[in-house]
Amino acid sequence: MKVCVALTKGRLEDQFLQYLESLSFDIEPLINKGRKLCVEAGNLQFIFAKGADVGTYVEHGIADLGIIGEDILLEYQPDVFDLFPLPFGECRFALAEAANKKPSLTKRKIATKYPNITNDYFRNTGESVDIVKLEGSVELAPVLGLSDAIVDIVETGTTLAENGLIIKEEFHPLSARCIANRSSLKIKKAFITPFIDALQGQEVLS
Repeated sequence: MKVCVALTKGRLEDQFLQYLESLSFDIEPLINKGRKLCVEAGNLQFIFAKGADVGTYVEHGIADLGIIGEDILLEYQPDVFDLFPLPFGECRFALAEAANKKPSLTKRKIATKYPNITNDYFRNTGESVDIVKLEGSVELAPVLGLSDAIVDIVETGTTLAENGLIIKEEFHPLSARCIANRSSLKIKKAFITPFIDALQGQEVLS
């Protein structure tokens, strides 16, 4: 019986593969996959998807396990079992605005890819804001006058600085997470447990 693992494409994928390699796992089939979005490696099957889709695949049982950013879990809240953090993908949320921004006399507009998290943040601060949902580079929004500030994840803050933005507040440290389908944890426990143990450094991957 194969265990299916959904991976978040992009930087998190690269960091996860490096982590697997550090655990002596043969990542060659995953590195040299070409344009394939589904790859088998031993008794494991890996599928490569966007972050939000990883949660969906795991929730619906298409994948047994998922490697996903904690930001996606918080924003979309898929019905999955959040197993444990992984030692990569570390970042945090930040509220940032233009360095020369004057105090707003009206309700502020906040651009973000994370409207639910942003709503919760400002609800806790007691400030009422208008949220502008964007899918791409939110750093452009205050520069072009679409918003007064942004809420986004940051790792080093370099991108913000290069676009003339300064961090006003940081909140909620994040990392990559290993998640599981609730049913798979019961039905495939004997097959999933060795991989989970290996990811936690309790067993050598092969």
